[in-house]
Amino acid sequence: MRLGFIGLGKMGSNMVERMLEHGHKPVVFARTKATVNKLVKKGAEGSDSLKDMVSQLKEPRLVWLMVPHAAVDGVLKELVPLLKKGDMVIDGGNSPFTESVKRGARLNKRGIQFLDIGVSGGPGGARSGACLMIGGSPSMYKKLRPLFIDLSVKDGEALLGPSGAGHFAKMVHNGIEYGMMQAFAEGFDVLKTKRAFKYNLRTVAKLYEHGSVITSRLNAWLEDGFRVFGNDLKPVSGSAVGTGEGQWTVDTATKLGVPTPVISASVAARIASMKKPSFQGKVVMTMRNRFGGHDANPTKK
Repeated sequence: MRLGFIGLGKMGSNMVERMLEHGHKPVVFARTKATVNKLVKKGAEGSDSLKDMVSQLKEPRLVWLMVPHAAVDGVLKELVPLLKKGDMVIDGGNSPFTESVKRGARLNKRGIQFLDIGVSGGPGGARSGACLMIGGSPSMYKKLRPLFIDLSVKDGEALLGPSGAGHFAKMVHNGIEYGMMQAFAEGFDVLKTKRAFKYNLRTVAKLYEHGSVITSRLNAWLEDGFRVFGNDLKPVSGSAVGTGEGQWTVDTATKLGVPTPVISASVAARIASMKKPSFQGKVVMTMRNRFGGHDANPTKK
């Protein structure tokens, strides 16, 4: 497929590379020209502006946005006047589902189809096969499904409902992720604190990864983190930052009257670690670094 692609961060760039690997023809745009040039060298077609990008696409045109949620409306404000009835837009970032519902309705009034896609798997998944949680038009989904199959792992894509359903599922996914990461953080903090046994935490994590009930990608990433950063995770920040999706999940659950004590506690633990850095914060930051490429110590100068 030939499509426009906006946003070439870690996730976006890797998705474009996977598209190229499967024979698709992305026309890429980013504010930083160097990132565009890097992908042009790998086979993508570059553009100097949104207008230039759109001009290189044939109707009905498809444009995929992979930008921070705060930037989506700004991009759409500039992009939508360049599009026509029948064109299609995808928001593949972590946007609040309420905004995706509104954007879907707004674009549909103009005859432009819209899909919101929650993408899970981190930069590695974006390159080797992600999990795509999709909301929006069934006809658009059916038409573009070959692209989604190429971008995802086997059985790793599905239409979950109307506009907003994809980002809602991704929000809840991230809330669950918060709780799971906090459980690992607390458990390994307890292991570390039992000094009489002098645990090598990487050895424990590696053992957990072979046949235990908690065998998981998170545990494997944590084991790799102990390999890279050492048993005490000294180079890693003890303040566990987040991008907000856990809090979105808690807020939404509260409105729905659904109790979420585990997720709520994990969000509170991250907030507390910002004032009082801890080993638990280090564990969370280590996992974020290994699966998402996030800076392990963003506060260090």
